Formats: sequence, C-alpha cells, structure tokens
Amino acid sequence: MSRMLFDLASLKESFAMAIAAIRANKLRSSLTLLGIVVGIFSIISVMTGIGVLRNAIEEGITQLGANTFQIQKYPPGGPGGGGRQRWRFRNRKDITYEQALAVREKATLAGAVGIEVWDFGKIVHWKGEKTNPNVGLFGENIDGIVTNNWLVATGRGFTNQDFELTRNVVLLGKPVVEKLFPPSVSPIGEVVRIDGTQYEVIGVFAPKGGSLGGNQDNIAVIPLSTWFQKYGKASRSVNIMVKAINREVVNDAIEQARMILRAARNVPPGEPDDFDYFSNDSVLKQFNEFTFYLRVGIMLVSFIALVVAGIGIMNIMLVSVTERTREIGIRKAVGAQKRDILSQFIFEAVILCQIGGIFGILLGITAGNIVSILISAPVIIPWDWVVIGFVTCSTVGIIFGVYPAWKASTLDPIEALRYE
Repeated sequence: MSRMLFDLASLKESFAMAIAAIRANKLRSSLTLLGIVVGIFSIISVMTGIGVLRNAIEEGITQLGANTFQIQKYPPGGPGGGGRQRWRFRNRKDITYEQALAVREKATLAGAVGIEVWDFGKIVHWKGEKTNPNVGLFGENIDGIVTNNWLVATGRGFTNQDFELTRNVVLLGKPVVEKLFPPSVSPIGEVVRIDGTQYEVIGVFAPKGGSLGGNQDNIAVIPLSTWFQKYGKASRSVNIMVKAINREVVNDAIEQARMILRAARNVPPGEPDDFDYFSNDSVLKQFNEFTFYLRVGIMLVSFIALVVAGIGIMNIMLVSVTERTREIGIRKAVGAQKRDILSQFIFEAVILCQIGGIFGILLGITAGNIVSILISAPVIIPWDWVVIGFVTCSTVGIIFGVYPAWKASTLDPIEALRYE
C-alpha cells in the first residue's frame, strides 16, 4: 500500500513539474502547439460540417414516409452533370399519369402509391394579403398525402368526391397560413386564390420543418384532378411515390415498380432506365459516397500535420532536455529514479499535445457549425470525433515524447551535474 502511495506521489510530482516547465516557456510552448491545433482542427471542422449536412439531409428526406421511394424523370437534385449528361436527362420523355396508374394498379408490394405533379414559385392571395412568390403548389392523389408523410393538423384531408368532382379545394402549409391569416381568423372555409383560381381551404398541415435552408411546409396542395383541369395533363412530368407494405420488401418493391414502369414506357431489354428513383436510404448512401473521399483527403492532410507537429514536439523536447541537463542531474542526485525523469518528460509532451488538441477541437466545432448557421440546421457536437481527436493528440504526445524522455532518464547524474 505504501509503495502504491509513493508511486502516486511521484507521478503527481512529475505532473506538477511538467506543468511548471510548460508555464516557464509560454512562447515556445505556444508555437509548439500550432501543429497539433491545425491537425485536430482540420479533422474536427470537416467531420462537424459533414455531420451538420448529414442531419440536414436526413431531416429533408423525411418528406418521404417510412419505407417509401420516389420515381421521377430526373435524378435527385435535377438534371446535373456535364453537358452531354444533362441533355440526356432533359431528352427523357415525361412520366405520364397513365404510366403512374400502371404502377399503382400492378405493384402488389405497394401499400400506397402516391401520384403528384408540382410547380414552385406560386403566390397565394387572400383578401388584401399575399405570400411571397416561393410557395410550392402540388397536385396529389389521396395516397400522395400518405407517401409525402404529410399530416393534417386542422380541418380535413382529401376525399374521393374531391377528385371525382374536381373540386377547387386546397390544403395549406403552416407558413402560408401564418403569412395570410391573422391569429384570430381560422383559415378553414376561407377562399384563397392561386394563379387566378379560387380554392376553398379545407385543411392545414402539421409542420415538418426546414432542411438545407429550405422550408418543406411552404406549400399548397390541391387534388390531382383539379391540377389537370387547371394546367393540363401534359404540363409536367408526374412523380410516383411508392410506400412498400413493410421494410423487408422495399428493395423488391423498387425492382417491381421499375419493371412495371419500364414496360409501360416501352424501354427495350438491356437499355438503361429512362427515369430515376431514390429513397431515404439511397440519398444517404449517395451522400456518404460523395463525402468519403473528402474525409479520406482531410484525414491524410491532418495525419501529415500531426506527424510534423509530433516531430516539432520531439525537437523542442530534446532542446528542453539539453537546457535542463543540470536540473536532471540534481534530481537524480537527490534520489529521483529513472522512471521519475521518464514520466516527467512524457507528461510534458502529452500535456502540450492535449492543450493543442483542446484548442483544435473547440475551433473545429465552431468552424464546422458555421455550416449549420448558413443552412439553418441544428448545431451539433460530434462527440465520437471529439474523443478520437483527444486520444489522437495524446497518442502523438506519447509517441514523440518517448525518445526525449528516455534520453533524459538515461543521463549520467555525475556528467549531468558537470554540464554547463
């Protein structure tokens, strides 16, 4: 027991001496920290930024319900890519309502098949009030409410009669209601105007929130039959949203819907699909694939920065050993053992790295969360990478502090006392 207490007291003394040595050389210690700060900052800032974007994407794709995938003319994000690729997407034929009905009628693994068309940039008028020209107008069938994961908070949803009679009724998102109606006025039963057509408000959606700087709730939804009567069936390509009967058959449901749509669009065997599809999981997979090489690149740069910082720490520690040779001799002369000297200098290297790591972590979290401010996403702290960063900088301190500490501990006390 007494031996253990002696060892603890010795370690405590070595720790205190390491702190004192760092304080005595503030400028040199600060310059030594820079490499560690840069390396840890690079890792934490990028991983924080990627985490913010991932959370925003996860929140954004909740526009699709659980076990739901969407089939559309263009890839997610629109007809991007190079010139030839872009024109290939633009030259695709629109998905028609009849083709969407074929999927709805033949997809046996689907619990619901939503059919929608939409346009952006609409203005909704009510009496003397109007919204900004940024409202999304959707035409939906009944299943479209389910597959879009919309919930009606007040009023009612669509009925079969609304579609059969092509009624001019509309469901509004909460931001549209807040923009048009004062708190004392219920929007239910009121008449709004969109593109010169009057619609009776029959319900208001529960809010879903924003994502990537956008607002999923800034919408107005009318029956699909009403849309076709107002804008025509050939006005836009139709989107098809399929909700599988359970999670286990999602992939089979995707394949079944693809085959049905290929047949309806007369795509020859062996030819690629002339449409695209995505699900919550596929969007996240694409994001992870896109950021993989970015993460690898940053990790490589950070590793190089940490190695360079470790070499710098080793050099500074060797200089420190040389400067304090006489001090080491005195300690050994009064009874300090080899392990006491070894632990003192290893503590000094590790503490230097940990201080740099803490600054790097704090700066990295701050810089990474600038992304969250820009896209109005929640701030995050990547605790897993904080722990990894802290362990990494401690490891660097141990690896690059061992040799100077060993050199200090093996000094001959008589020769050390003679050192000038």
